[in-house]
Amino acid sequence: MKYRKFGKLDYEPSALGFGAMRLPIIGDDTANIDQPQVIKMIRYAIDNGVNYVDSAYPYHKGQSEVVVGKALKDGYREKVKLATKMPCWLINKADDFDKYFNEQLQRLQTDHIDFYLLHGLRKERWGVVRDLGVFKWAEKKIADGKIGHLGFSFHDELPLFKEIVDYHDWDFCQIQYNYMDTKYQAGTEGLRYAAKKGLAVVIMEPIAGGRLAIEPPAPIKQLWKEGHHRWEPAEWALQWVWNHPEVSLVLSGMSNMEQTVENVRAAGRSGVGKLTKEDVKLVDKVAKKYREMGFVGCTGCRHCTPCPSGVAIPEIFALFNEYYMKDRDNAVKTKYASQLKKEQYAKNCTSCGRCEELCPQHLPIRNLLRGAGQVFESDR
Repeated sequence: MKYRKFGKLDYEPSALGFGAMRLPIIGDDTANIDQPQVIKMIRYAIDNGVNYVDSAYPYHKGQSEVVVGKALKDGYREKVKLATKMPCWLINKADDFDKYFNEQLQRLQTDHIDFYLLHGLRKERWGVVRDLGVFKWAEKKIADGKIGHLGFSFHDELPLFKEIVDYHDWDFCQIQYNYMDTKYQAGTEGLRYAAKKGLAVVIMEPIAGGRLAIEPPAPIKQLWKEGHHRWEPAEWALQWVWNHPEVSLVLSGMSNMEQTVENVRAAGRSGVGKLTKEDVKLVDKVAKKYREMGFVGCTGCRHCTPCPSGVAIPEIFALFNEYYMKDRDNAVKTKYASQLKKEQYAKNCTSCGRCEELCPQHLPIRNLLRGAGQVFESDR
């Protein structure tokens, strides 16, 4: 395992952090986590050098924190820094800070959180928690040893990101970043801005919710063959992020043991300057080609679910991405019909807009669903 600097703190995180947002499940219920497998995965990662585990209050309908707490029993809690996040959208009064924090301590079976984040800050959420006194509350928790360091995760536009960075003496932040998102949300400019201010920068969605890891279409495959590394697409995406000196840690939401093993191995090969100028140019070419082929920026976080009309939004977008990434393969249309029930189809969208209010990526979901319907449902 390789280790990196964590901003101004005297702490060296593993290049790879274990993200507990896309854990393996049993059946279709995201709350029904395959706990034995997850415990095995997390402990394998820790045994192989991972020293940072990240969860959040809403992941897997609240069960992510529960299973992480179980995985960190038997001495594993002492081997890692534990990160989780305040559900800012649920905060309506100052008493809510303690309400949710104490619930999280109980779920995680711990007496302190090493890295606590204000989750998914956007303009409307930022103003609420700020004005309710979240910093005064956090300072007391830090003084009492309940929180080690305060940070925030971010889903909005660059000007707001800079405003939040400048408002408080943060220790770290967490942003979405991958080779498709260099100008999206905080983007490269935000990454460099935060790092210059002394913040450690944790990266989420380095593989765009797994979209950059699926079997690529022929034109993308051909481009990857130009590189001198024989990496899988997922590792290309990870190595591209690790190549940035401003990056402190890369989170990967691993869904099975195979991914865990592969990512741990890739982290051991990581480093700033690992990619040559030619490698970087190749990744740029791949990103350009993906955009030409209709890449949809859904990360599969499921914040938009459940849809009031029953539309299977993340599943539709996953197939939409696959359709374009496989050069408009008609086999994906067949998969759409076989995997989704008609009551889950895009045509059932009533354009209520609830999903767009909840989407961290600010995607035009209603328009994208209309496009998906035209592709997959025109003859059904």
